Amino acid sequence: MSSKLFVGGLSWNTTSAALEEAFAACGEVVEAKVVTDRDSGRSRGFGFVTFQDDQGAARAIEELDGSALDGRTIRVDRANDRPSGERRSNRRW
Repeated sequence: MSSKLFVGGLSWNTTSAALEEAFAACGEVVEAKVVTDRDSGRSRGFGFVTFQDDQGAARAIEELDGSALDGRTIRVDRANDRPSGERRSNRRW
């Protein structure tokens, strides 16, 4: 069972590869993704890291939450799964 983490407070310069490298010491990383703006391609300042198992995710939260990455203090927590197909919108019908 994999375990997905939310990583907030990322530098605009942090890449998905750098995110994976920073978390790899805690366990086997399945995927690391910095979320980017669809129009500009610029980082939105957060991302997700998925570990192969829960032990790696727990270790990452314990060791990396509040640590520095690329000159910024990051926040690491369990990701909240959003039901598929659900998107937030500010549109009023």
